[in-house]
Amino acid sequence: MKKIFYSAILASMILGGSSCKKDYLQTTPTDKVDNTSIFSTTANASVALNGIYRYMFERTTTTTSNAQGKPGVAGILLGIDFMGEDLHQAAATWFTSTGEGNYVAARTDNAASNLYYYRTFYRMIGNANYIIDNIDAAEGTAAEKSRIKAEALTLRAYSYSYLVQFYGNRYNAAAKPNNQLAVPLPLKSTDTRMPRVSVETVYAAIVADLEAAIALNATTVPNKTHAGIWVAKGLRARVALTMQDYPNAIKYAKEVIDGNAFPLMSQADYQTGFNNIGLSEYMWGANPSTEQGDTFGSFYAQIAYNANTSYQRATPKMINSALYDQISATDVRKKMWEPVATAANFPLPLPTFVRRNYMTRKFSVKAIGDPSLGDVPWMRSAEMHLILAEAYARSAQDGLAQTALFVLVAKRDLSAIKSTKIGTALIDEVMINRRVELWGEGFRYLDLKRLNLSLDRTTANVPNYVATSVANVLQIPAGDPRFLFLIPRDEINANPNIGPQNP
Repeated sequence: MKKIFYSAILASMILGGSSCKKDYLQTTPTDKVDNTSIFSTTANASVALNGIYRYMFERTTTTTSNAQGKPGVAGILLGIDFMGEDLHQAAATWFTSTGEGNYVAARTDNAASNLYYYRTFYRMIGNANYIIDNIDAAEGTAAEKSRIKAEALTLRAYSYSYLVQFYGNRYNAAAKPNNQLAVPLPLKSTDTRMPRVSVETVYAAIVADLEAAIALNATTVPNKTHAGIWVAKGLRARVALTMQDYPNAIKYAKEVIDGNAFPLMSQADYQTGFNNIGLSEYMWGANPSTEQGDTFGSFYAQIAYNANTSYQRATPKMINSALYDQISATDVRKKMWEPVATAANFPLPLPTFVRRNYMTRKFSVKAIGDPSLGDVPWMRSAEMHLILAEAYARSAQDGLAQTALFVLVAKRDLSAIKSTKIGTALIDEVMINRRVELWGEGFRYLDLKRLNLSLDRTTANVPNYVATSVANVLQIPAGDPRFLFLIPRDEINANPNIGPQNP
């Protein structure tokens, strides 16, 4: 594993204090700094941990790290949503040129986007490893050490959960063990230049990390920017769903729901722009300040309907009309997009903003006067309801699935009637709700891959889906090699033990 992927988030945060200047991310490996001083106290370790959280939403600015329009994990979630068929735009611009919407970046080993995905998560892993390796010897209370360690374990599991899905073939519960190669698995801060291991091995490590984090029982964290026990359980449910481990998906999703720490939003709150970590169903999210934000490259700069950036003004984001047509007329989620956008029904801040039919108003900027600020959602409790409903439905527990789905749908549609569908029809209904509910939050490509589904953008009503916006890539069959990312060339060149490239 090349050391460049273990960027010194920890060292630079400690050396620079907690002021979080924008240039905190350096390329010098973390082992160039005295780790003893970094982890001498839990207070210092907390600052280092905060550096990882900040890295998740901020675009780096060094020469080797800069990727325009890629604000950390938030930029990755945008990119993979453009790899689906539900979120799109009306022109060949960003996410076409970056090679994501047209599946070029995934299959190009030196594509900047591909390298960015790989590097971002390995930097998080590398720095989480330093925390995990050193926190037990830090000065501080046992409770603080347990909390910090639990958060670092959860962040490491979170990072590997994306890497294994990008660079490995889908997990198939019917073909265990999944021996297809995935990614290297450094679990120690001293691990370097490691070979790729199997998909099965990576998932086993993810599960072990999450169960260890849950056992540490970090019930009290500083705020929702931190991954406490509910986030660890939510991620455990998400991973179990991906592994087709439906009993555990049910167990952990239900624990989160029954805990009732993150009740579903009211319909009024649902229409406030998905930009506030204080919303009740935000389980985990980024909470950048104006000073910390990347004005023109942030998540909201690229998706908020009223973000005053040149890209967003000219290219509003739209929903696939075929999906929109399946939303009930009385569902509040129907209001998140406008099928025929006019000056009357869709006012915009300036005349320079373009309107498109089916454009979104789901995301809006948080503060008037700030062109692109908002709190990025990493996890919402709505996802837990959807995981529970899907896991019940896919394990032939139709009655429980109907009830689980209705709990969510009844909050979104006050006229909703509990579904009486069963079998495949019920699964399809759950999945439609999943696509609508989680639109723009980074799930559709991962769902296509985990379920071995084909990509089909031709079902949208013409001219809703503009073929040129994805370089005319409108259909990809299930299991196509394009769903599998190539290992970045930089890693292959630097790591003699990496093993064979993906086919």
